[in-house]
Amino acid sequence: MMWFQWANCPEIFLEMLDAIRGPDATAIALSLMKLTSCLERALGDVFLLIGKDCPFLLRDLLASKELAAVFGTSVMDVLRVFIGSPDGLNLRNILWHGFASPQEIPVKYLSVLLFITAGLGQLLKHYLLQTQSTFIHRPCISFTNLEELHVFPDLDHKLLLLAEKLAVRSNIVLRTMVPFWISAVTSFKQCRYADCVILLLPQLETGLRLLFTRVNKCPSRLMTAESSSLYTTFDEMLVKQLNNEEVNELPSLLGESTMEFLWDFLNHQEGPRVRDRLSHGECDLNNFPREIANSVLAFSLTLLGRFSKEAAATSKEHEVLMPLMVKANCYCSQFHPVSRLKQQVLNCIKSISSWSDLPVVPEEYAQEIARPGNDDISVIADIFSQLQPYVPHNHKLSGTPVNGLLTENLLTDLCSKHLQLLFCPRSVLEIVVVLRQISTQCQQVSCQVISNCHTRHWQWMNKSLRSRQRHNYMRMRRSMPFLSLVLQLILTMITLELVSIHSVCEKNASEYQQYLKFLKLILQYTENLTTYTSPEKNKWGETVVLTQKALLKIRTFLGKQLTLVQLKQQRT
Repeated sequence: MMWFQWANCPEIFLEMLDAIRGPDATAIALSLMKLTSCLERALGDVFLLIGKDCPFLLRDLLASKELAAVFGTSVMDVLRVFIGSPDGLNLRNILWHGFASPQEIPVKYLSVLLFITAGLGQLLKHYLLQTQSTFIHRPCISFTNLEELHVFPDLDHKLLLLAEKLAVRSNIVLRTMVPFWISAVTSFKQCRYADCVILLLPQLETGLRLLFTRVNKCPSRLMTAESSSLYTTFDEMLVKQLNNEEVNELPSLLGESTMEFLWDFLNHQEGPRVRDRLSHGECDLNNFPREIANSVLAFSLTLLGRFSKEAAATSKEHEVLMPLMVKANCYCSQFHPVSRLKQQVLNCIKSISSWSDLPVVPEEYAQEIARPGNDDISVIADIFSQLQPYVPHNHKLSGTPVNGLLTENLLTDLCSKHLQLLFCPRSVLEIVVVLRQISTQCQQVSCQVISNCHTRHWQWMNKSLRSRQRHNYMRMRRSMPFLSLVLQLILTMITLELVSIHSVCEKNASEYQQYLKFLKLILQYTENLTTYTSPEKNKWGETVVLTQKALLKIRTFLGKQLTLVQLKQQRT
């Protein structure tokens, strides 16, 4: 226990000692996957005793001079033979990418790596005593928004029993790999959710590799795990084109919903990136979320069902599987940048709509702050009228002070429109990044207004506001109706641009740069707005002047018919 302490999860290593004594071959493979994951994370922590930026790739980490300085070159060479190079045993990659069946991994490899790990603990203790250094572990990542990751209904006994049956007869499960599927289901039943997903992901990759090689007619790629050849992994199977620039047929075979699920859970930066985080040791294996395990296992079950020998499936099995299939067939990405922008917009408009519920000002001032100036309203109304032809017919834009609920209904309607998200061109993603930055600034402004309003109103009622603060508070309340309309206008504009986002591909280089410059102008305005409305600045008079100038520039650009929504309408 003492010599495994440095790896930050000693109890997991002790379980591996039990696995060595047992007859279960899948437990040996699972232990090796967990060992390499925990070891990589711990070695990264050791690297940071000397170095600054820990290498992302394990092979670079093992070859670093920083680890050689702590453990010695010969020790690191031994580790590289086992887990760090395609020229060696490469156990980590062979297992995590699903190339090895349970019977192919001798127990002696696990035994040796456990001894090495304990030995590293001894060497590290000696180094820390010599250098008087303090060894600190990086914290594990925690998965947030688990409700977004709980995609499928909870798996019950019938579905788990069906999973075991389908694994035996599915066309995407190699016969030698069936024990891994059975062990994954057993792990889920026993609430060992990290073990379940660790066992599933390599088998899911193997199953998709089978489909990939069949549909793209490249059978030689199926068992590519040699040092001289590129591995066929998720990264290659989920892209649009093959290395020879021919179209990858796997996405068409799987369908849009299946591809979006895979990208969401494996690839998108704001998604859980389950395989990366598990294989690199970033997760707490003892507290892995059930929601993620349920989603990965349920999704895998739908693939087993789709690609199984239909003749062997009974109508009762179809009935049991149907709720999962329905969910799988209508899955929409939640972690693509476009999806995140939609959520940002809806959150922001909800925040702005809540301004109507803010504490009221004293009665004698109510008439004074009721509405913006006529000139300001005229410009806003003009811009709204320019946008009106591009909104759904059942919505009407208005430049007069309105309840944010009307805009919220419009934006909800626009955000519900389906957009093609797979394989978005770079220009599309670049524009989405700027739109998200604008939305983020609008959200920040709204939050600052709400916070400031509550604070100042409480101070007013408790008579703790100085004269200058009272005047400033009234300037804020006078500017709020105007500011609310402008924020609603910006959110409407960026949402209309979003639903027409693919039109940006039709712009030539000059038009694209001109359009990008316009968006960055709006971004600059919202950033300044965030600064002026902050509790530290409270520059409400300057806010109005800044906004008036920005509105004139927006109206001018709209008049040139250069926005994406206008371009889309012209093309139609």
